Amino acid sequence: MRHGMVNRKLGRTSAHRNALFRNQLSSLIEHERIITTLPKAKELRPQIERLVTLGKNDSVHNRRQAERVVGDDGLIAKLFDTLGPRFTERPGGYTRIIKLGTRQGDGAEIAQIQLVK
Repeated sequence: MRHGMVNRKLGRTSAHRNALFRNQLSSLIEHERIITTLPKAKELRPQIERLVTLGKNDSVHNRRQAERVVGDDGLIAKLFDTLGPRFTERPGGYTRIIKLGTRQGDGAEIAQIQLVK
């Protein structure tokens, strides 16, 4: 039975997967849009939504929670100073995934994940 198996493994070990998503979260906070494969974008969406929700309420606890995931002080500052206040009125759904077609080399579905507004 498949009970409790909600995340994709993406052909990586758990440590490699965690490092991949930490890097993608950092890039998404920095550039506000990244191009990646569709399964990676779908797995990244709940993680960035959680971070933006933390950024809406600027407190020491929320900053430390975000620091556990991102780790860069400049990106934490951007998350809490610009991205959090931008989405204060919005109850959720801070990201958008746009399908871009297939990759030339291996035919993988490519998508752009971006922050709304």
